[in-house]
Amino acid sequence: MVSFEAKIKQLGLVIPEAPKPVAAYVPAVKVDNYVFTSGQIPFVNGELKYKGKVGQQLSEQEGYEAAKVCALNCLSVIKGMIGSLDNIEKVVKVTGFVASAPGFNQQPKVINGASELLGEIFGEAGQHARAAVGVNELPIDAAVEVEMIVKVK
Repeated sequence: MVSFEAKIKQLGLVIPEAPKPVAAYVPAVKVDNYVFTSGQIPFVNGELKYKGKVGQQLSEQEGYEAAKVCALNCLSVIKGMIGSLDNIEKVVKVTGFVASAPGFNQQPKVINGASELLGEIFGEAGQHARAAVGVNELPIDAAVEVEMIVKVK
């Protein structure tokens, strides 16, 4: 079996340095064998890469890419807490929020960016429960925010 860390490299992905919180919270909390991440927005190298509303300033495809970045940021936070992503037993739940223009209702397709990436990395262990929610605004004009719960070995 290929390790999850090796699979990430095979896919040409890099787990970034964990983004710093933008308010008064911690990036993740571990309770028993579960890690709950705080919501992660699409920061790349310390800068917000995807701003505005999907369906207005951004396309559905750009929202999808933003969700992938958010998922990688969640994995970064988890890795910082448990040492290696190989310690993940199961991705349990993903919740995605999409800053949506009026009338935009393709939030599930946007959050597929996160879900499909997790499937590529973790295979069957990446199959998860999910919510994809449209919202009026997200912190600092982020287009997408993703949080997740994983079970660790």
